[in-house]
Amino acid sequence: MSRENQKQAFIPPLKIHNTLSNEKEVFEPINPPNVGMYVCGPTVYNNPHIGNARPAVFFDVLSRYLTHIREYKVRYVRNITDVGHLTGSANDGEDRISRQAKLEQLEPMEIVNIYTNKYVELMDALNVQRPSIAPTATGHIVEQIDTVQKILDAGFAYESNGSIYFDVKKYNESHNYGELSGRVIDELFANTRENLEGQDEKKHSVDFALWKKASPEHLMRWNSPWGEGFPGWHLECSVMSTKYLGEHFDIHGGGMDLMFPHHECEIAQCKAANDGKTPAKYWMHNNMLTIDGVKMSKSPRLRWDDRAVSNLKSSGLPEDLLAKVVALKQPQVDLFDEDPAKLLGKEVTPYVELIREQAEAFVNFITIEDVFSGNNDVLNQPYTPMTIRLFILQAHYRSTIDFSNKALLDAQKAYKKLMNSLRVLKLMEYPANPGTINQKLDGQINGFCDNTLRSMNDDVNTAKALAQIFNINKKINHFYTNPQDIATITKDTFERMKHFFITFVVDVFGLKEEVADNQEALVKGLLDLYKDAKQNKDYDKVDQIRATFKASGLIIKDMKTGVDWAYEE
Repeated sequence: MSRENQKQAFIPPLKIHNTLSNEKEVFEPINPPNVGMYVCGPTVYNNPHIGNARPAVFFDVLSRYLTHIREYKVRYVRNITDVGHLTGSANDGEDRISRQAKLEQLEPMEIVNIYTNKYVELMDALNVQRPSIAPTATGHIVEQIDTVQKILDAGFAYESNGSIYFDVKKYNESHNYGELSGRVIDELFANTRENLEGQDEKKHSVDFALWKKASPEHLMRWNSPWGEGFPGWHLECSVMSTKYLGEHFDIHGGGMDLMFPHHECEIAQCKAANDGKTPAKYWMHNNMLTIDGVKMSKSPRLRWDDRAVSNLKSSGLPEDLLAKVVALKQPQVDLFDEDPAKLLGKEVTPYVELIREQAEAFVNFITIEDVFSGNNDVLNQPYTPMTIRLFILQAHYRSTIDFSNKALLDAQKAYKKLMNSLRVLKLMEYPANPGTINQKLDGQINGFCDNTLRSMNDDVNTAKALAQIFNINKKINHFYTNPQDIATITKDTFERMKHFFITFVVDVFGLKEEVADNQEALVKGLLDLYKDAKQNKDYDKVDQIRATFKASGLIIKDMKTGVDWAYEE
C-alpha cells in the first residue's frame, strides 16, 4: 500500500508474539527497511500433508504484509531438508529419505526430486509465493562441516566413534539450554530414555548429533575430518539461516512442534559457533491442525493407503502380518499408544519401527492432494486451493485450527463472497456529482479499514482482520445493488475502500480468482446469449443457460441495473 493511499490510514506499530521472550513485542527490524526471515521447510520423503500447508500459508502472508503494507524489503529463506532427518526420536534410526529410497527402489536424490517438485507444485496451487532462497541441506555440506569444527573448537562438542555430539551439559554451564521452549535441563536428564540406539556413544542422554558416522548400508554419506558420515538434522537450519541472513537476523518461524528440540538445538548450535549470538531476534510458531476436534495423528477416520501397503510389502513384512496391520481399525492409536506385540503377536516386534514410520507417512495425515481431489474418507467433497488458503487464515496462527467439512464449506462460501465483491469492485467508479455525505457510513468504512490494520498489527491476527474485511465486503455489496449510494461517501473514502479491499484480499491474503481468463471470456459470451434469449422470450434457452452456469458453480443475477454473473454462494 503506497504512502499516498495510506495518508488516511491509522497504522499502529506491528507487534508479534516472540516465543523467545514469551511476550508480545514491537517488531523493530535489525537493519530497516530490510527484513530477514527464515522458516523451516519440509523433509521431502513423502507427499505434503495438510499440516504442511499451514506454516507455508501463514508465513507467506506475513511476508506479503511486511512487503505490501509495512513496505519492508523481505529476504525470505525456506529450506528443504533432504538429509539428516532420522526416523527415531533421538539421533537413532535411519535417514527418512534413505529409508524411503530403499522402499521405493529409487536413488535418494530421486526421492528428493519427486517430493520437492510435488511440494513446490502444491505451494504454487495454494498461491504461496516462492521464497527468495530455498536452500537444501545437501547443498551445504561443506558449510555444515565448518560449523561442526567451530563448535568443537569452542569446546561445546566431542567426537565419539566417528560421530560428533553437542555437549548440552557443557553448553548449559555458560548458556541456557531451554531458553526457547522453557525446558529445564535437569528434567530433561531425568526424563530422557537411556535405552536408545547410539546412547552409549554420548556423554549425556540429552546430547544431540552434529555429525553422524554412516553405517556401511547408509546411502547418503560425505567425507569429513571425522570419516564418512552425514549432518545431524538440527545443523542445517543453523547453517543456512545464518549464511543467507547473517549471524543475527529478524524472524525465525516454523510449526510449534519444532520448538523443541529442533529450534532449541538451532539456538544452542549458533551460540556455540558464533560467540554467543542468538540467531534470530524474533521466534514465531504456528499451532497445529486437528481433525473434527481430534489431533490429526490420532484421528480414527484415517486409513492406510495403497502406497503404504506397497512399501510394507516391499520391505519384507510377511503377508500374514501385513494383513493384520492393514486390518487395524485405528492404526494411529493401536501402533503408537498400545503395544503392537499384544495386538499382532511377538513376531511383529522386528517390524514395529518400519510400520510406525509408514503409518506416520501415509496414514496419520490428509495430503494436500487428497483435499484437492476429495479422495479421503474424512472429506465429503473436493475443496479448491483458495478455499484451503482462506480456511487456514480464518484462525489466528497461534491457535489450533479444526479441519472439518463444515469449516471447509464455510471457507468455500466465504471465498466466493470475497471473489464476487472483488470482481464488481474493480468495475465501480465514483460518480462525477457526489451527493450529501453520510458521515456515519463514511466513518464506518474508514473504521473497518483502520481495524483491519489494527488486527494485523496485533500479532498478525488474520482471523480478526478477515472479519473487518467482510464488514467492508457488505458495504461493497450494498453499493453494487444501490450504486446511487456511492455518492454518499467521500471520494477519498471510496478510493481507500477500493484500494484497501483489493490490496488485502489479493496482495496480503493472497487470494485469487479460480476462473481462468479463457473461462471469463466464455462466461461473458454465455451471458450475452442469455440476454438475447431473454429479450427474445426464448425461456427454454434462458433456463438452459442458467443450468449451465449452475453446473459450473455460478449464477446469473437479474438486477435493475442489468444482468451480471456471480459465484454461487
